[in-house]
Formats: sequence, structure tokens, C-alpha cells
Amino acid sequence: MLDGKTRVLLILSRDVLDRARVLAGKATITLKLPVSLQIVLRALIEEGLKRDDHPALFANVEGQAKAVRHKRSMARRPRRRGK
Repeated sequence: MLDGKTRVLLILSRDVLDRARVLAGKATITLKLPVSLQIVLRALIEEGLKRDDHPALFANVEGQAKAVRHKRSMARRPRRRGK
């Protein structure tokens, strides 16, 4: 399962992280096995990649890409003095 490991920095909103923690807790109770946040995030990524043509997944990717573009363009703008 983890033969070709690569480390990745993943920045998530607190809301998304909290929801993933809740899922880890529910999975731990249901499966009667310790389920970590890392296991949940890996599973969510793998399942999401299986649905690469799903409209909701594509819409989410589009929204995040636009948000990143907007943040970067705002960071490049010169700041006005006095504001």
C-alpha cells in the first residue's frame, strides 16, 4: 500500500479538517479499529481520484483553482500608501 511513499504538505481549512476528524472518529467506532486523520485523508483522495469525471469534483477543483489565482493576483498588486 505505501511502497512508493512521497511526503506532501496539505493546507486545509479548519472546517475541512474538523469534518475529516469527525469521519475518522466515526470510522474508529464503526470499524472498532484506530483510524487516523491521515488514513481518512488518504482514502478521500483515492476515492476522489476514482471519480475524476464527476461534475461536483470538477466544480470543486475549479473553485479552488480560481481562489488560488485570485489570491496570487492580489499579492502581486502594488499596495496603495495610506491603506
